[in-house]
Amino acid sequence: MGKNPIYEKIRKRRTIRKYLQKAVPEEALLKCVDAARLSPSGRNRQPLRYVIVNDLKLLKQVFTTLSWATDLPDYYPTEEDMPRAYIVILLDKNTPTPIHDASIAAWSISMVAYDEGLGSCILGSVDREKLRRILKVPEGLAVALVVALGYPAENPVVEPVKDGATNYWLDENGVLHVPKRDLKYIIRWNRY
Repeated sequence: MGKNPIYEKIRKRRTIRKYLQKAVPEEALLKCVDAARLSPSGRNRQPLRYVIVNDLKLLKQVFTTLSWATDLPDYYPTEEDMPRAYIVILLDKNTPTPIHDASIAAWSISMVAYDEGLGSCILGSVDREKLRRILKVPEGLAVALVVALGYPAENPVVEPVKDGATNYWLDENGVLHVPKRDLKYIIRWNRY
């Protein structure tokens, strides 16, 4: 079998929390949302809506509603390296499969962003009520997830998990290391 480009992209893509202050092209943002729109949805209900945020004033306001890297409280973007776009995933409150649909959409956005040369961070730690007010989200929709986007200003690296610790960490050069469990550790064949 030849090289699998999707697998290789998943292996290389890392969560990015610090961004260059360079505008994200609207075409790339539309591609990201289109990929989310075309993604699987429970019972094909398609309960998601999206708000693309790229206005500098709104970017700063949305930024205040997000929490970053809880394992490293001193490691988060500042206004000098904050995202240059967000895609806010909204969910119809009456949907039967809320987290599944939003998660699949967020991953699709993230992978298309990677293909466009962008970094992304899928955020679930959000002050949803504050964000709802900022973006004037209608009452029938809930803020599910936020995907931060921009050109990467960092290059996190994958490390093997040592002694069971999965916490990410910074080295002396400020490089983020992200431990991942070994494949042998997480798989059982046919029965546990």
